Amino acid sequence: MMKRRFTDKKTGFSYTLRDGYYLPDLRLPESEMPTYGKYGYLRLEYLKEYKRVLYINLLTQGKLAGHLSEVDTEVKERVAFLIEIMKQQQGVTEELKEQEQIKWVGMMNNIKNAAEEVVLSELVYV
Repeated sequence: MMKRRFTDKKTGFSYTLRDGYYLPDLRLPESEMPTYGKYGYLRLEYLKEYKRVLYINLLTQGKLAGHLSEVDTEVKERVAFLIEIMKQQQGVTEELKEQEQIKWVGMMNNIKNAAEEVVLSELVYV
């Protein structure tokens, strides 16, 4: 009778008998809880949909959560940096905020959307 489970002494891999074949007991490495936000989730969805091989490689190597967290942080930093530059270029100041709040809000929304669009195309959707 064949053993149900065994461990290969050379490699250290364990195998389980299933349907007459010994299959390796593969497990994904345990990782810490994901610490990414909106941009990390956008990257995750993009990888699943359009970069399947990269997604599987990162997942099986236990590097997916780190990658998503890194992308999320980088996007947040770049968006904030671009917003500041665009505010200066378009003359959006605290004085404008005090004098014409509605105009300031509209300009800030446009600036934020433009900055996000640029950074998402550079870092998330590649």
